[in-house]
Parts: sequence; structure tokens; C-alpha cells
Amino acid sequence: MIGIISFLGFTILVAVIAYFATRTTDEQSSDGYFLGGRSLTAGVIAGSLLLTNLSTEQIVGLNGSAYKDGLSVMAWETLAAIAMVVTAIFLLPRYLKGGLTTVPQFLATRFDVTTKTITSILFLTGYVVVLLPVILYSGSVAISGMFDIPTLLGVSDQAALVICIWGIGIIGSIYAVFGGLKAVAVSDSINAVGLIIGGILIPIFGLMAIGDGSIFNGLDILVDANPERFDSTGEPGQEVPFSTIFTGMMLVQLFYWGTNQQIIQRALGAKNLAEGQKGLLLASFLKILGPLILVLPGMIAYHYFDGGLASSDLAYPELVRAVLPKTLVGFFAAVLFGAILSSFNSVLNSSVTLFGIDIYKQHINKEASEITVVKYGKIFGVCLALAAMFIAPLIADAGSLFNYLQKINGIYSIPIFTIIAVGYLTKRVPAIAAKIGIVSGSVLYIISEFFVGPKLRESAVQVAKASGVTDANALTLVEADAYPHYLHVMAILFAANMIIMLIIGKIYPRKEPFELEYTKQVSIEPYKYVKQVGGVICIIVIGIYIYFAK
Repeated sequence: MIGIISFLGFTILVAVIAYFATRTTDEQSSDGYFLGGRSLTAGVIAGSLLLTNLSTEQIVGLNGSAYKDGLSVMAWETLAAIAMVVTAIFLLPRYLKGGLTTVPQFLATRFDVTTKTITSILFLTGYVVVLLPVILYSGSVAISGMFDIPTLLGVSDQAALVICIWGIGIIGSIYAVFGGLKAVAVSDSINAVGLIIGGILIPIFGLMAIGDGSIFNGLDILVDANPERFDSTGEPGQEVPFSTIFTGMMLVQLFYWGTNQQIIQRALGAKNLAEGQKGLLLASFLKILGPLILVLPGMIAYHYFDGGLASSDLAYPELVRAVLPKTLVGFFAAVLFGAILSSFNSVLNSSVTLFGIDIYKQHINKEASEITVVKYGKIFGVCLALAAMFIAPLIADAGSLFNYLQKINGIYSIPIFTIIAVGYLTKRVPAIAAKIGIVSGSVLYIISEFFVGPKLRESAVQVAKASGVTDANALTLVEADAYPHYLHVMAILFAANMIIMLIIGKIYPRKEPFELEYTKQVSIEPYKYVKQVGGVICIIVIGIYIYFAK
């Protein structure tokens, strides 16, 4: 009962603060609704960026990966810091100079409206079909299990799951659809503090459990027991082989933190360039600490349970259940609930933005007033939320989707990042090159990763088994050697798409070179120490890799 009271208390407190913080924002204008009135400051941007990135499928999934592979999976966190530095220095000044509300808006100016529409549809498809249902399902499993909802309400596991899905979906929809970006960003910032506190408590209590009450003894025991697991350089066959850091991993990070509407929308709402850059740099510094929450607990769980869990995805929830004092369960559940809501309402708000600005205003009602655009964007958001709530219970096992989701995202992430990079780096590559690049990139990735790759890997394993190889680790290496890692495939296709677009640009160049105009929406005076601070952050990341490299 204490847990439920503390859960409700913290959740209601966040909602009340978000309500009072957004009362004066003009939600009738597109800037007010979609970008928080272009008034977001560095702290709010940083908090919202971090919380938007975190949700149960990542907290549970990445710790599960760490349980299996050790420290090398920290690349998903630490390299994000470098990607945010690049975004702050290179991309954000161009976004704010162009006065963008959505990333695809730039593509309409640089190439043409069709390119923008294709990109928006790709974003929306990825959000609606993949992200929203998975976030709802995995979050509901966590909340239902933490509070034992089936017993509490006297219902079946399936019924409890559906109740949690609709509860999270409705509350998240209220934030995202009716509150706009500022409500999302403010609630995210508060929850960010709670998540950092709650997230760090798990490894603290875990280390204390290992070290008989001493954190440092626990850490010494953890390192001494399995020193090879504290290696920053992943091996072939693992989730993040070291070589992928220099190929597709950085491309995925640059797409996610620099061009993904769900994420970059926070920085687009900055009151000026300096605040946006400071927000990104603050978030990038905090992201370096991410492995403490998203990797270390999984490694502790491996030692605590002696590697004996039935599934690596059970590592985090089982560790929480084993080491967290009962009095803190309600607070931690509220923080986790905030992370679930954050990812759900952030994806939903970005979907509403993309539909309202890039589809409704562009193709359905070109004469629509800003009030009308916001109105129909909200209606679309409600429809998306309902669809996600109906689809979510059909997902059988959200935990196993973590690594699979990374592959699925490659269908649209690399093609979109390619045309944005070419768009900013060149002046004469034409619109037809962008269309060919985005279509060929998606099609080739699908063929490579979902048809050719699996067949070659399966054939290699069958040949190895026929030759007498039975060791699981040896078979994993055989499978890894049979076809390039999907992150390498992404890098190969990125390079191929770039070359194709540049060749087309050479043969059929634009008649007039593209020039980015300053719309004067906000000041684009940069933060004067952006390069110095960015450089320090990059040095820290490289230093961490060198220190832990075996």
C-alpha cells in the first residue's frame, strides 16, 4: 500500500507541475503547440532529451545485453555523447537558421515536397507500427509485474496487461495530444531527475548486496570475478563488435540524435541557438553516465544470479526485485512510469507534428489556419494512440525485440540520414537523387538484412554442424563470420547511397545552387564555448574506451 501511495503521489506531483508550467503557452499556434513556443531552455532540453531516449524496452533490454555480453554494449550510450556534440556544432545551427518545425521541412526546401512527404511517411510508419505498441507493451509488463496487478485487481494476467496498456496510453495521450511539446518537455525534466536518482539506486543496492553492505567491496568482487566482462571492445558474435563502432554505430547515433524527429524536436524548440547547444552538450555529458543505469545493473545481475537466469531480459527486473528495499518500490515504479510515458508521449507528439505540418497542411488543406492544423493534428494523435493501444496486447515478447528493433530502424534511419547529410554538404545534388537514395537505401537494406543475410548465416551454421561443430560459442562465431554485422551493412549502404547521389548530382545538377536562408525565428548566435566543451566530452568518451580496453 505504501508503494502505491508513493507511486500516485509522485505521478500526480509531476502532472500538477507540468500543468502550471504550460498555462501561459499559446497552444493554438503551431510554434506554441509543436515547439513549446520556441521557449525551451538548456535544462529542459537536456532533461527531455534523456527521458525521451529512456523507456522500459531500453532499460530492460540494454541491461539484458550487458548481462549477456558485458561492458562492450555501453557503445549504445557513450557514443551517443559524440553524436550529440556533432549535432550541436553542425546540425542545430542549420536547423534553427532555417526555422524548422520538423526535419523533413528542410528536405522540401533543399529537394522538393515529394521527398519531404516520403520522409515524413517513413518516420510515421516507424513510430506507429514499431515504437508506440512496443513502448506500451513493455511498460505495461513492467508496471503490472511490479505491483502484481493481477492479484491486486483479481484479474487474469492478460486482463491486467490490457488495463495497464490503456492506462498508460490514455495518460500519455493527455500529455502529448492536449498539452503539446512544452507539457511533454516539462514533465520529462522532472522525471529525468527521478530516473537518475532511482536508476543509480539499483546498482548501488546491487553492489551492496554483493559486497556485504559495501559498495566498493561489491565493485571489487564484481571486477575480480569476471574481469573479461569489463572490456570496452566487443568481440565478433557479440551485439556490438568493436569494429562496428567505426562504421554503422556512429551513423545510427548521428541519425538518432541529429535527425530523428522524436528526439531533435526538443532542440528545435530552443529559445535560441545558444540554449539549444547548451542543452545538447549537457545531455551529452550526462549520457556518458548512462552505463551506470543501463549497463552496470545487467553486469551485477550476471554475478548475483551466477549467469543462471532463463533469459537475459529478466536481468533487470529480477535484480530490482531482489535488491531494492520494499519502501522504495513505489517511488521507483513512478520513475519508471515517467520513463514509459515520456517515450510514448514524445513519439506521439512527434507523430502529431509530422502529420499536422508535413501532411495535413501540405497536402490536405493548404489554406488551413494554424488553429486548424493543431486541431487536426490532435485528432490524428488520438487515432494513433488508440491504434497503438489496440495493437500493443498482440505483441508476444517485447523484451526480445530490443536488438531486433535496432535492425528494423535501419530500414528508414540510414536512407533518411543519407539524404539529409547530402542535402547540407552539397549545393547542386537534385531532388531525383534524394528520391532514388531513400528508396534504394530502404529496399537494399530490407533485401540484405532480412533475406540474404539470414539465409547465408543459417547455411553457414548448418555446414558447421554437419562438420561436427557443436559448441554454442563456436557456432555463434561461424554465424557472425558468414555475413557482415547489420551495423556494417548500414555503413556500406550509406556509402553506396552517398556515391549514387553524388554521381546523379554530377550528371544532372540543380540549375541553381542551394542556399540556406535565415528565417530569423530565433537568434542563431552560438554558445561561445560550444567547440571547447564538445571537444572535452569527446576526449572523455575516448578516454573511457582506452581505460577499459583489454
